[in-house]
Amino acid sequence: MDLFSCDVLVVGGGGAGLRAAIAVAESHPRLRVAVISKVYPMRSHTVSAEGGAAAVIKAGDSQDAHAYDTISGGDWLCDQDAVEAFVREAPEEMLRLEHWGCPWSREPDGHVAVRPFGGMKVERTWFAADKTGFHMLHTLFQTSLKYDAIQRYDECFVTRLLVDEGRCQGLVAIELATGKVLAIAAGAVILCTGGCGKVFPFTTNANIKNGDGMALAYRAGAPLKDMEFVQYHPTGLPFTGILITEAARSEGGWLLNKDGYRYLQDYDLGKPEPRPVLRSMELGPRDRLSQAFVKEQEKGRTIEGPYGHYVHLDVRHLGEKLIDRKIPFVRELCLKYMNIDPVKEMIPVRPVVHYMMGGISTDIDGATPLAGLYAAGEAACVSINGANRLGSNSLTECLVFGARAGQAAAEGAGQRGEPSPALVAQAQDEQRRIEERFLHGTGGAEKIATLRAEMHQTMEASAGIYRTESTLKEAAGTLEGLQERLPDVALDDHSHTFNTELTAALELSYMLDLAQAIVQSALERRESRGSHQRTDHPGRDDGAFLKHSLAYRSADGRPRVEYLPVKITRWPPGQRVYGR
Repeated sequence: MDLFSCDVLVVGGGGAGLRAAIAVAESHPRLRVAVISKVYPMRSHTVSAEGGAAAVIKAGDSQDAHAYDTISGGDWLCDQDAVEAFVREAPEEMLRLEHWGCPWSREPDGHVAVRPFGGMKVERTWFAADKTGFHMLHTLFQTSLKYDAIQRYDECFVTRLLVDEGRCQGLVAIELATGKVLAIAAGAVILCTGGCGKVFPFTTNANIKNGDGMALAYRAGAPLKDMEFVQYHPTGLPFTGILITEAARSEGGWLLNKDGYRYLQDYDLGKPEPRPVLRSMELGPRDRLSQAFVKEQEKGRTIEGPYGHYVHLDVRHLGEKLIDRKIPFVRELCLKYMNIDPVKEMIPVRPVVHYMMGGISTDIDGATPLAGLYAAGEAACVSINGANRLGSNSLTECLVFGARAGQAAAEGAGQRGEPSPALVAQAQDEQRRIEERFLHGTGGAEKIATLRAEMHQTMEASAGIYRTESTLKEAAGTLEGLQERLPDVALDDHSHTFNTELTAALELSYMLDLAQAIVQSALERRESRGSHQRTDHPGRDDGAFLKHSLAYRSADGRPRVEYLPVKITRWPPGQRVYGR
């Protein structure tokens, strides 16, 4: 086992992680910063974000308007002090990224171009064609290379946080290329590992999005906040789950049922008008568009294919010139993965899991209740997203709260010496666990793929777009049974070099922990709010549930749910509406 130390250790090399590392290097240049990631940073999932990043830049817009859209869109479960900080610092972060070289799309007069996005009253979403995350991540990665204080540990898989005297002081990881176990001591640890969409079978998330950081914090004693709120994106490709960006609808795409009818005009999407106007109904909030799809399916007005039901997204009327200028990646994805040219053909789409509103509970500066541990990005819940994230807020969130977490961690870290004997002993225990349980263990007859498939089936059936108490209770029992079967998983690969079966087993254990937290939190929230829709409790209940759920891991491994009041500053709960 190799031992290392640093002052601030960032887990995850995506948008939030790199922004946090840069913030440490800028604000405290004498501190040693390490970034550890299970993939090369440019393979982080931020690279796949397409549509854009929200920040006030245009005349006629305001930070108060951005805040209200965010809070209303989140069905009043957002912490409003965090939202106010977010909308205030978002333009600064976006302009800073431009100065670092991010090639934002421009209007003919040279001004930054913005596009409309779902649930926002005005156009405030900056974009770089439809490869926004790609360009943002390139910019952050290249900027991080300027700082000698930033050291990277690429392709290392974190298996445990090291906690001593009530403080997180480092972690244990496996170097994937060699199987060597690393122990890294740190004055502060920042988790920026993204979401956990792979808990579900159909998701826009990459295979690396297994909730690693969430599960690590959960096991170390930090609570997970608002895990019941899982966002479905209404337009994913049916087989792969690949995202067809909301930008396709913001540019004028239509959602059509099997009869070629723009069915969203039949649903209450939160517009002030009795019926959504045809001009903008496809830009309703994501949760309500996904719910409308389910209603269309129940009415027999969707199309059934080999990978389930779907509807069509039609952009043909936009024309080849606009498609190639504004949403070229949409065309590329359709051609490569569906053999469809959206210039000439309609795109089959269905709701797929896209984003976790919940995550590791943090304060406004990214600090978790566990001393020395911070979090930012989708892994964290600060909470600015409440019960339903508005599209294009998440990329900006990575910048704003990545920077905040980096600065706070740097101030709280101090300079780190060599790992203490207590930390070394914990790291050695973890190394023995990996060797004896997985690499040298005989295990039983269970297979990773079998347990994972059963988890997927359970989550889709019970914790999807609509939920009931009976199905959630059944899911809780099924997941507990899967946890009991997990120790009987046997690995066929006992090698050390790039042992993907080992990482898959560890990832499955993370996902089962998170699946239990999602289901239990959903079971105990007896109301419908945003993306959490209980058919047995169809109304929003501010009297009983205007509060965040906090899931703690009990000694027996089961989740225990407590509650925390939502922070209201200026906007009391009201009717949830959107649009112009």
